Amino acid sequence: MKMFKEFKKFLIQGNMVDMAIGFIFGGAFSTVIKSLVDNVIMPPIGMLLGKVNFSQLYIELSGKTYDSLDAATKAGSPVIKYGQFINDIISFIILGFVIFIFIRAYNKIKEPVVEETPAVDENILLLRDIRDSLKKK
Repeated sequence: MKMFKEFKKFLIQGNMVDMAIGFIFGGAFSTVIKSLVDNVIMPPIGMLLGKVNFSQLYIELSGKTYDSLDAATKAGSPVIKYGQFINDIISFIILGFVIFIFIRAYNKIKEPVVEETPAVDENILLLRDIRDSLKKK
């Protein structure tokens, strides 16, 4: 029952909406980062490494020879697409770095939570002073 109350509080406070917006934004942003890696970052790297197209690097597992990854895939041959895996790893690293930068910036601009200390009764303050003076003797 306690967990249900916590879940209800979680939904009411708007955290669920924030999380949904985060997922939608993250999905869209992930697409942009993937396009950046596939279309902007990897072509120059491939050019520097001898005109290699990373997305077309693969290992054919059946022992047959194909002219391209597309031909092997169309023939239904099992392949390990390690070039695409390299692209995906680079996309993941860039996306992680960008999210780190966003969270770091958010934490800098976020207002710190200041907890108010409850007002202490004058009698309690007086009793504390008496206690402290008795401890000194």
